[in-house]
Amino acid sequence: MSDGFDRAPEQTRPLRAPPSSQDNIPQQNLESAMAKPQVVVAPVLMSKLSVNAPEFYPSSYSSNYTESYEDGCEDYPTLSEYVQDFLNHLTEQPGSFETEIEQFAETLNGWVTTDDALQELVELIYQQATSIPNFSYMGSRLCNYLSHHLTISPQSGNFRQLLLQRCRTEYEVKDQAAKGDEVTRKRFHAFVLFLGELYLNLEIKGTNGQVTRADILQVGLRELLNALFSNPMDDNLICAVKLLKLTGSVLEDAWKEKGKTDMEEIIQRIENVVLDANCSRDVKQMLLKLVELRSSNWGRVHATSTYREATPENDPNYFMNEPTFYTSDGVPFTAADPDYQEKYQELLEREDFFPDYEENGADLSGAGDPYLDDIDDEMDPEIEEAYEKFCLESERKRKQ
Repeated sequence: MSDGFDRAPEQTRPLRAPPSSQDNIPQQNLESAMAKPQVVVAPVLMSKLSVNAPEFYPSSYSSNYTESYEDGCEDYPTLSEYVQDFLNHLTEQPGSFETEIEQFAETLNGWVTTDDALQELVELIYQQATSIPNFSYMGSRLCNYLSHHLTISPQSGNFRQLLLQRCRTEYEVKDQAAKGDEVTRKRFHAFVLFLGELYLNLEIKGTNGQVTRADILQVGLRELLNALFSNPMDDNLICAVKLLKLTGSVLEDAWKEKGKTDMEEIIQRIENVVLDANCSRDVKQMLLKLVELRSSNWGRVHATSTYREATPENDPNYFMNEPTFYTSDGVPFTAADPDYQEKYQELLEREDFFPDYEENGADLSGAGDPYLDDIDDEMDPEIEEAYEKFCLESERKRKQ
């Protein structure tokens, strides 16, 4: 049976070793060589690895900051270089914030001793937060930490006051920026989202120790949303959606506490934009999804009410799954009946639950049946123990 390929018949013929110099070796030497096989030792390659080798860093990783940071700020000729290096370091490794922010603040307290130095510090952080998209959140956390740990407080204002003044400079040109060219709008959108992060992360501690958010930022975000919706270009609307996804739930809660309906007005404005504006279909879908998100309470799930054990007083369905019993007269009763205990005790005291009787002339008692007569009324100890465990477990689950 062929498998698709024709195979030539196999022929067996003796193999002859090729001639070699061993053909001329005397028989005695040949036997000696066969008796002691030669072992070939592979050459040992010496590793170039060393425990004293410098620490490895990927090519894309800048270790200049790490080396200089361990040595302090002496290697930095200016404040701006030191701060910018730290900001770049946080951008590349945001996870290092918790472990290095304290040392950074201590270094700044020894360096930032004048109004100009504090102004320069604020500007560096602001530029990083509004020019690097992924740094807005980290920048807001950095601003919050420095606002509580920088000791300098000149007459021109402390760190938080100077930061809010810098943001106000950009805020005052919001209307022109929202209708500017693409580059201007892009820079404006970065500022809007950074301000949203600041509103969420910048903590203001009161005299009594309570922590609140900056009301000035809440007012500013409302006006920034007005500027974005007043110029319903696609990128402006996308920025508004991002801002509301970020801060919508917090803003609405704050407005409701003050009895304001600002969020209702914003949602109404979004619906008008969807109906009237010449924005793209994708942007309209984003706006509608945002309205849906807000209708679901911004995706928040309220905690369930405190558990209370069901009782006849607080649960109208308490007796729904209770069994029904019958008295000797055939009257049904349940645990909901006032005289349940008395009737149930009477039921337990009956000597015979199933008296012998005949139906249609047939004896249903089982009397005279050799199989039924041999059955012991008592349960096997293991079955009885298992049954008791089952009853206890069922009762425990019912109470849960």
